[in-house]
Order: sequence, then structure tokens, then C-alpha cells
Amino acid sequence: MKKAGIISGTPAAALSYYSGIVEGYRAAKGDGSYPAFTLENIDMAEAFAFVAQEKWTPLVSMLLAAVRSLKNAGADFAAIASNTPHIVFRELEEKSPLPLVSIVESVCRFAADAGCARVIILGTGFTMTNGLYTEAFPRYGIEALIPDREGREFVHNTIFSKLEAGTVCPADKEDMLEFTEELIRNSHADAVVLGGTELPLMIRPGDLSVPALDTAQVHISAIVREMLK
Repeated sequence: MKKAGIISGTPAAALSYYSGIVEGYRAAKGDGSYPAFTLENIDMAEAFAFVAQEKWTPLVSMLLAAVRSLKNAGADFAAIASNTPHIVFRELEEKSPLPLVSIVESVCRFAADAGCARVIILGTGFTMTNGLYTEAFPRYGIEALIPDREGREFVHNTIFSKLEAGTVCPADKEDMLEFTEELIRNSHADAVVLGGTELPLMIRPGDLSVPALDTAQVHISAIVREMLK
């Protein structure tokens, strides 16, 4: 049994990972036991500022400090509960004192196993435009598409102005679903990747005409599997 270390920064993601890991672990074990893991919270606003300014070295340093803290707390491996910081995953992995479980690779493997051929990526502007998923998916034989500039701004602003605070109103949800369905019709995609860990607050299972891949839940499942090894 391995102890996980989770790096988080937003309330929605922290709650999702905490409850998801506990529920997934208990379901897998079936003996009433609870998992041992540690949560390290970082200033995600500062992390996003580093990304916006393309200051990769400070971002790696911030994440590396968090990993080291988790190692000192007894973690056997670490994971970042956010898509955007994975922009520097390779650089972090090279320096990390702990093995890391990538949300991007976890999602790509899941989509490939599900038989996806063409997916739409939704997330922060950074996640959609920095090749995080658009470069990873083709390695699994999957085409990855992103919205146009106006669409990217709409999704990005929705995440930062509404979802990070955990706020979802019916009108905003309706706008997001209509926007996403139009993307699906125009692209003939067979799945939508919710590449922002807060997006599942707005897009729920069954809301769309194609499957919505919740990157947080896929990542959580991969973390639980690693814990059980």
C-alpha cells in the first residue's frame, strides 16, 4: 500500500480529489478502511500567473517545493490536482524526489481504452493552447481539437470568474452546454475532455450528446490504483 501526496490549490479541486480518493479507495478495498494521503495546498493564483507570463522556472520551483514537502510527510508518490501546471510536468518529473502520476497521460490512456478517435479539449486558455493535450493525444492515435479564439476566451473566463469559486448558475450552464454541443456538431467529435478540474461542476454526466471525460475523476482513479499497488 502506498501513501499518496496531492498538490492542490483551488477549493473545488481539493474537495473533488479528497472525496474521490476516499470513495475510490474504500470501494476498492471493501473492508471499511480509509486511505492515508497528504494534501499540499499551493497558491494557484501565483502558479497561473507564472504560466501566463511563461515563467517556467519559478513554476517548477513552486511545484518541486510542494513535492518535497509531501515526501517529508511520508508520501510515496505525488500528483497535481490541476491540469494547467502539467505544462511543466516533464521538467518537474526530472527533478522530483517522488514518482509522479500525470493527469494528462492518465486521461490519454483512458480515452484510448474507450476507443475515442477525436476529442474536444476544454479548459483554461493555457491548457487549450499550450499543447498539453493536443500534443499528447496524437501519441495515442487520437485527434485533439480546441475551440477557436473566441470560444477559448469564453471557456477560460467561465472557469476563472465562476467555477473557481464553485459558483454555477443555470444560465451559465445552459450557455456552456449550447457552446459545447455546437463544437460537437461541427467537429464530429466522439468525446469532450473536461480539461479543467472545475468544469465538471457545470458539465455533468449525460449533459452532452457524447461522453464528457472528467479529467479529475480519471486522474483520481489512477491515483487510487497507484495507492493500492
